[in-house]
Amino acid sequence: MSDSGRADALLADLPRDGRGRLKIFLGAAPGVGKTYAMLQAAHTQLRQGVKLIAGVVETHGRAETESLLGGLPQQPLLRSEYRGVMLEEMDLDGLLAAKPKLVLVDELAHTNAPGSRHTKRWQDIQELLAAGIDVFTTVNVQHLESLNDQVRGITGVQVRETLPDWVLQEAYELLLIDLPPRELLERLREGKVYVPEQARAAIDAFFTQTNLTALRELAMQTAAAQVDNDLAQGYRQLGQAAPAVRGRLLVGVDGDAQAERLVRHASRVAQRRHLPWSLVHVDNGSVRDEQSRLRLQSAQQLAERLGGEVVLLRAGEVAKTLIQHAAERRATLILVGQSRPRLRRRLFGGGMAARLLRTASGLEINVIDSEHEQHQPRQHSMQSLVWFDYASPWSRRFWPVPWPGQWRVSCRCRISHWCSSLPCCWWRCAAASARRWPVPRCRS
Repeated sequence: MSDSGRADALLADLPRDGRGRLKIFLGAAPGVGKTYAMLQAAHTQLRQGVKLIAGVVETHGRAETESLLGGLPQQPLLRSEYRGVMLEEMDLDGLLAAKPKLVLVDELAHTNAPGSRHTKRWQDIQELLAAGIDVFTTVNVQHLESLNDQVRGITGVQVRETLPDWVLQEAYELLLIDLPPRELLERLREGKVYVPEQARAAIDAFFTQTNLTALRELAMQTAAAQVDNDLAQGYRQLGQAAPAVRGRLLVGVDGDAQAERLVRHASRVAQRRHLPWSLVHVDNGSVRDEQSRLRLQSAQQLAERLGGEVVLLRAGEVAKTLIQHAAERRATLILVGQSRPRLRRRLFGGGMAARLLRTASGLEINVIDSEHEQHQPRQHSMQSLVWFDYASPWSRRFWPVPWPGQWRVSCRCRISHWCSSLPCCWWRCAAASARRWPVPRCRS
């Protein structure tokens, strides 16, 4: 790794321009203990002499949570009336004026009351961080914007309060608060999550064993991705490349007819192997027709719908660029389609898959056959080149060196059915044909 890359990693670990640090307590669902864990961490900071204030903490009437909150300094909430309903919101200006070292802000994805300075609570937190104030906050995984469709497919519930993923990614520390689904359901039945009269409706609509298990997996994947990024950052600070602990799948896509098929296959493989995956297109400057551009755009949109990342790179050598990007992202698997057989590709080192297999080191390369080749396999029969046998005596009057159609007749390779590679035995076959010598075998 270059010295500039190491310097950038070291600078990224420092607060930007006196900016505060964000610590997020992430959970799979309400009731797993995020707020309780945040208050426990706050008491630890308080014992260490850190000046802190609880900006807004939702106890939901839980006695244990209220007991922990009672021992902390609190900022009074602002009260406002909206359509006959009294609402309470965090006093952002009061916190900025108090200038504490640490502020506790519960429910990161919360929508503020109409008339507030910011629409979302995470925007309030951004202002606190910009003022150099550290923030502890909580959030459930279903509020991440990128997971909105996936959560709806799992639970059947459309989550309206969302926040951008970059808010989570800029956190200095992400702590996963985990609770097995059975224990969470038991807490729900005991009224420790919502008030008892709402518990039964919540169980039927959202809190099921299957839903909670799926949300728990999403929360673990999100935390694992953050840990993966932190690991890469730590190795960059040391000037080293991070090992591929988790791995990643890259699918190289061009604007050909099998682009969407490759994307679907990559999504299934990534799901089976529990890997994050990216669609990578390398623009080498070649001219593409309108149909090719539409196919590429459709494949990129499909990848985004299936949960993949879309990456566009510009370089001259496609295979080399894919390998370099795989090293940067610590990918372990590259998936590409099989190139159409062409003579010039055989002359200049083969297609994309052949170049990847030849130059990639420590990577798993999967090559997917095209649908045409799957349904119509190529067959090399004796009758396919019969006309060359008739043309052979005539051609040798003017050119004694065998041309591609005669390799099968002139070169008796024991390696394969017939010699299909020019570098294999071109010069030996040429010499043999010119001197009428038999060719017993190919020495390559």
